[in-house]
Amino acid sequence: MFKKILIANRGEIACRVIKSAQKLGIKTVAVYSDADRHALHVKMADEAVHIGPSPANQSYIVIDKIMDAVRQTGAEAVHPGYGFLSENMKFAEALEAAGVAFIGPPSGAIEAMGDKITSKKLAAEAGVSTVPGHMGLIADADEAVKIAAEIGYPVMLKASAGGGGKGMRIAWNDQEAREGFQSSKNEAAASFGDDRIFIEKFVTQPRHIEIQVLGDTHGNILWLNERECSIQRRNQKVIEEAPSPFLDAATRKAMGEQAVALARAVNYCSAGTVEFIVDGARNFYFLEMNTRLQVEHPVTELITGIDLVEQMIRVAAGETLTLTQDDIGINGWAIESRLYAEDPYRGFLPSIGRLTRYRPPAEMASEKRVVRNDTGVFEGGEISMFYDPMVAKLCTWAPDRTAAIVAMREALDEFEVEGIGHNIPFLSAVMDHERFMSGNITTAFIEEEYPDGFEGATLPDATLKRLAAATAAMHRVSEIRQARVSGRMNNHERRVGTDWVISLGGHDFSVSIRADHDGSDVEFADGVRHRVMSDWTPGQSLADLRIDGARLVAKVSQSATGFRLRHRGADLVVHVRTPRIFELSRHMLEKQAPDTSRLLLCPMPGLVVSIAVAVGDEVQDGQVLCTVEAMKMENVLRAEKKGKIAKINAKPGESLAVDDVIMEFE
Repeated sequence: MFKKILIANRGEIACRVIKSAQKLGIKTVAVYSDADRHALHVKMADEAVHIGPSPANQSYIVIDKIMDAVRQTGAEAVHPGYGFLSENMKFAEALEAAGVAFIGPPSGAIEAMGDKITSKKLAAEAGVSTVPGHMGLIADADEAVKIAAEIGYPVMLKASAGGGGKGMRIAWNDQEAREGFQSSKNEAAASFGDDRIFIEKFVTQPRHIEIQVLGDTHGNILWLNERECSIQRRNQKVIEEAPSPFLDAATRKAMGEQAVALARAVNYCSAGTVEFIVDGARNFYFLEMNTRLQVEHPVTELITGIDLVEQMIRVAAGETLTLTQDDIGINGWAIESRLYAEDPYRGFLPSIGRLTRYRPPAEMASEKRVVRNDTGVFEGGEISMFYDPMVAKLCTWAPDRTAAIVAMREALDEFEVEGIGHNIPFLSAVMDHERFMSGNITTAFIEEEYPDGFEGATLPDATLKRLAAATAAMHRVSEIRQARVSGRMNNHERRVGTDWVISLGGHDFSVSIRADHDGSDVEFADGVRHRVMSDWTPGQSLADLRIDGARLVAKVSQSATGFRLRHRGADLVVHVRTPRIFELSRHMLEKQAPDTSRLLLCPMPGLVVSIAVAVGDEVQDGQVLCTVEAMKMENVLRAEKKGKIAKINAKPGESLAVDDVIMEFE
């Protein structure tokens, strides 16, 4: 077994690999860029080597710099994680030439499967069902439009060396094919150093289901069941689960056997994933093979009990798999929610900044529930614009799917993140969505269920009443605290009111509260009564209450007129007023939002890639105005209506903050 390995990656996956290495008694080496000097993976490793400036193309994907770090530290093996150099054949060859083990598949398998065009041909030769498409290289946008029209819209433009949703675009017409081709090429070049693009038919209403494979260097290859990854946005997975709620045993077996056949065709070893598109009739088509560890590998680990990172290390050290296919079962159900630094209220655009608060739920494991959080950040750390926006992967396991969803709901309720925009509200809303709970999902779920973007969850009236009761009880505690601090009188409770109007979610609830030593009874005007019990005190940002014996967890911050509550995807401003003040408040004028209709505002922190118009230009609805890059993704900004450019305030190469004015219209 190795004595020291280097992790050629960063963030949560670097931390994840370090944990398995430590379990095996192996020393670890971290590498880091300028932006990651104080990162968690650097602190966790036994050694750390600085490899250059913040941009990945000047640090993490520069092979020579990684090789220098290997030589400096005497590492015997390198784990590439995912992304960066994980599927780079030249990197694997450089390690091999230096006599350093690559904790991954042979370079030949990376070459064959890492190139999506070659992999399609090999899959067909191995008897694997494939999606129709053009497997040749595409010279320019004109050729891309011609090929797309021949295949028939909609089509998917994909980076040949791509992964993680980078360099991927869906085109429904010639214009989108032309624009998507250039954006895909740019993203592919920036993320992978390879701008080759190919096109395939986009299967409508598809499910994205993948098979985990694991092989050793002695010819043993296993399939470790499937993962459902259909909840996606911008072709990037958001929620995954194992097993799939859609597959039956026969389809699962057929997909597994085809995945193994493909792996065997390229002499595969280590962990890898064969991805399929599955239609409503359970017909499945090969999508691609990822010759690396997948982001969503924890859900497979949770239902099989197999540490995939440990197995990768053992295989790289020449060990034989001790498992057989008969040993692989399905124990319970696991769900993974990817916590991203992105603002769901702004179309999931990236967000950067300092984590002023980062309090994940406590990890735990029992026979009935597991909570696991794979992360690479900490409170006080920064989310950089240079890398993928993932903050953490929150996973739950339970004996069945319903229980796993309940566990995820509660874990998300407890997860506190402040200082950046994040997608916890959206993840919570999905967990409560009837369609998700039923398992009736496709890769179009987000587009279909949130066509106008995510604006927060609408909670049922019964839930709003429970929150109103909770707010009344917390307000009473705050009033008592103020009475004690001010010393208004000894018997402070006589100074605390009992009748209030709680306004939240478009409702005004008149309540009366009566308290005893164990809790409070909150009665509504319609006679409904809730018993509230909690040890919440003013200043606590998480309220863990019992409403009629049932648990309710909400994120809480106090304001001059009440509270801000966040619960199950809803972000609520709550006003707590006396009946008299409530009546007077109804006569107050509402503050008007400023008019920004004549401004193009930067929707997220990013770098201006290009400006497509000039001062004086007449623009039409939908016309491209500029392109902004953030976290390795290009975002094309378009005109929302017809107008004339009056002023341009930004230029290519300039870094902008959220709501910076890019241009003005007459």
